[in-house]
Amino acid sequence: MLTLFTTPKPFLGHIDVIQRNALRSWKSLSPDVEIILFGDDHGAQQVCSELGLLHEPYVEANSFGSKRIDYIFQRAQQIARYYFLCYVNCDILLLTDFARASARVGQTHRRFLMIGQRWDTPITNSWRDFPTDETALRETVRNSGIQQPTYSIDYFMFTKGLYGDMPHLVIGRVWWDHWLVWHARQQHADVIDVSSEVLAIHQNHDYAYHPQGATGVWQDEQARTNYKNAGGRWHLYTIDDATHVLGRDRERLNYRRFYAPYWRVVRPSVIPWWHKILDLTRPIRHRIGLRHTN
Repeated sequence: MLTLFTTPKPFLGHIDVIQRNALRSWKSLSPDVEIILFGDDHGAQQVCSELGLLHEPYVEANSFGSKRIDYIFQRAQQIARYYFLCYVNCDILLLTDFARASARVGQTHRRFLMIGQRWDTPITNSWRDFPTDETALRETVRNSGIQQPTYSIDYFMFTKGLYGDMPHLVIGRVWWDHWLVWHARQQHADVIDVSSEVLAIHQNHDYAYHPQGATGVWQDEQARTNYKNAGGRWHLYTIDDATHVLGRDRERLNYRRFYAPYWRVVRPSVIPWWHKILDLTRPIRHRIGLRHTN
């Protein structure tokens, strides 16, 4: 059994559509799945009432009013009904393959973190009938989705107690997600990359919530504070640092982790340029077949 938890943006406009899509997809994973929504954002209480979610309106914030992800993780572990928890960004669609992968990992590993790459996909309409809509969603990803690099991590399934003492890190900025991977490795937990077995669909959106857009998310004062509080580049791991890789028929050790440290040698401040390059080359990468084929 699994507890999923998240914190949303205000349920307005396109963000309202994609967040409702995500939450409905999670509910379809199992009749017994528990979902906790953190924050008193506009519409959050109403959505929790409509979908039968547990609502935790209070979240500690920094001086800018940004939610602290360390508080959310600590509180979730206190109140979760189940031993397996998963933080998921509230714009991510999860399908039945996520349930299968989480069951396999949970049966094999005693203490772990499960992560994987996402597929950026333009989705603007509501999807309500899960898992019936899964075939059509997979076709949408196959036609227009782009798999993102291994430093883009949007879901973190882990065993309760793995994240006890976290530094102050805020959501909506970078580096907190990479710290989570580093911490799991430091705790000698198994870190399993399930990218090839889980189609995690990121519903594309803008960054209108930040006055500087995506650049601000990577480079503003709060992002720099996250970087400092996380401990700097040597405490920032990616999916390449996973200890294991889940395959269709078996699980194997991940040998990429032995050369993954090259990523931390590159100054993190240059990574937003990688995003720009990815955006510019998106049509080319799509044409040459960097799309979902399963």
